[in-house]
Amino acid sequence: MTPTHRVPQFQQIAAERPNDPCEEKKMMIRAVVKAPAFTPLALILALAALLLGAAPIQAQNLFAPRVYVNDRAITEFEVQQRVQMLRLFQTQGDLEKEALKALIEDRLRMSAAKALKITATPEQIMGGMEEFASRANLTAEQFVAALGQAGVSAETFRDFVQAGLVWREVVRATYVGRISVSDAEVDRVLAKGDGTTGVRVLVSELVIPAPAGQEKAALDRANRIRSQITSESSFAASARRNSAAATAGRGGRLEWMPLANLPAALTPVILGLAPGEVSQPVNMGGAVGLFQLRAIEKPNGPGVGSVNVDYAQYSLPAATGAAEAATIRAKVDTCNDLYAIAKGQPADRLIRETKPASTLPTNTGRALASLDPGESVDFPSGAAHVFLMLCARNPVADDSATRDSMREKLINEQLAAKAQSLLEELRFDAIIREP
Repeated sequence: MTPTHRVPQFQQIAAERPNDPCEEKKMMIRAVVKAPAFTPLALILALAALLLGAAPIQAQNLFAPRVYVNDRAITEFEVQQRVQMLRLFQTQGDLEKEALKALIEDRLRMSAAKALKITATPEQIMGGMEEFASRANLTAEQFVAALGQAGVSAETFRDFVQAGLVWREVVRATYVGRISVSDAEVDRVLAKGDGTTGVRVLVSELVIPAPAGQEKAALDRANRIRSQITSESSFAASARRNSAAATAGRGGRLEWMPLANLPAALTPVILGLAPGEVSQPVNMGGAVGLFQLRAIEKPNGPGVGSVNVDYAQYSLPAATGAAEAATIRAKVDTCNDLYAIAKGQPADRLIRETKPASTLPTNTGRALASLDPGESVDFPSGAAHVFLMLCARNPVADDSATRDSMREKLINEQLAAKAQSLLEELRFDAIIREP
């Protein structure tokens, strides 16, 4: 179970205070904790070094009340313990002020839980401690031992976890059933997409065949070509000379297309380019490609998200493939016409599939991306020649799993807002005073 406190992950623990004479030691600790080889033992040793080098906590009046919350005392000891824990969590700002604020809120949380007769069992608390410790790849026992090396008691950590656990149940008991998310709200959020929905790109391509055993030679050739490209015109000239794609005759230039039409492997490649920039060579399985982004356009409103692609792929002999593809293109208008062409031939020569565009093989997805239904393209691929035809392209139908996940996310966001509002109400109604 996850405590509701907003605390950085334990991997970030390091002492970090301005004008501290132990800065060199702290830099060492920070390096140990953030290192890839970070281990529980390394963490404990680092925290021990911190403890030995830190100024001792004042021992006098540790159990004197610092503040009362509805007549329940928060002691100086509790404040200093929380300060030390926040320091280990690398919390920024006035740590004493933040510690006192957090402890007051924990008292309010526990009081609300008591009023509703909500408690956390020892097993639940241990589960919460294990979950929190797992963020640092530690067990609860290792985590507590590491805290102890830095002067933070196991009870401090336990109380911290317990307050978060019972508060979550308080929020659920108070608001679950009173919060709902409509289908229209889910639709509006899904329509906004992830920032790439509806994006259109203007791209040029240069495709070099890479038959089995010749992949390195194709890659080296692509790198040489790329090093000689300095502009859109030089890319176009190189595409005319070197590209095996059907777009070679027009300098590799493709028309505007939705980014969603591209396979997943190409999407980050294209988005990572500035206009005019040429990509590093992309291994596309049977070919190596270079891509130049000429322009990118983001819509004002929601656009098409992911799409399903219905396509047909007909394999031809490498030696005669280009000529046969031209003959086939003259005879067919739709994908259904290909069945007559392939009649009596091995079943694997003609393959028709419907897949999300993002899951298509890179070379196939790249070739289909710019086609309209009924259009075709052919190109060498490895030791064969491929005739590819787009049958249909449709937006992905409503995904109930995606909708359920989004609905749950929206409900959790509302619960988080309600929880904060409830905490503020409790604080307003509480009597908080100094001794």
